[in-house]
Amino acid sequence: MVSFLESPHPEKHSLFDDFQGLMVGTLLVALSVTFLQNSGLFTGQIAGLALVASKALGVPFAALFFVFNMPFYVIAYLRMGLTFTLKTFMAVGLLSLWSYLLPSFFTISDLNNLVAAILAGITAGSGLIALFRHGATLGGVGIVAVWLQDTRGIKAGWTQLGFDVVVFALALSFFDLNAVVFSLIGAAITNIMIATNHRRDRYIAR
Repeated sequence: MVSFLESPHPEKHSLFDDFQGLMVGTLLVALSVTFLQNSGLFTGQIAGLALVASKALGVPFAALFFVFNMPFYVIAYLRMGLTFTLKTFMAVGLLSLWSYLLPSFFTISDLNNLVAAILAGITAGSGLIALFRHGATLGGVGIVAVWLQDTRGIKAGWTQLGFDVVVFALALSFFDLNAVVFSLIGAAITNIMIATNHRRDRYIAR
């Protein structure tokens, strides 16, 4: 007889588990992007840094985002392995697909900035936790954050939040103060969710 007091044995994710995790995780993050775009807010991480640099340098966002991510993919391959890197590439592709498709199905005509920041933070946090638990990220700082948590015990959420503070500080020179403040609220919610929920001592499946 199995006792509910016994510690469960770690169970490896199946291919279907990983597939649905990547699908749901990227869809939630894409929904977060929709909330941000419809309220004039923005995000942190490498995407936020590329956006700020694009404003400052006049270089297209897409080009900077690609260039800024390259070193992190090298780190992903060297430190986390081929499987993790391929899952991350897949997650980035799915996010691009969802972000392209969602505006065709619904629009948001009126959204309070604070509500948008909260909803964006929650959906992004939930989506990223799903991706992390299935061995993937959306590139950039998320790769380093997961690696540091798995190897050094430094919580992924705190690593990402620290990077976001730098990005938002730089953004003050190029964006409206209100947009920066509300965007930072959304980023803080996302990273606090990750820091408090993505823990190896609580979630044991692989």
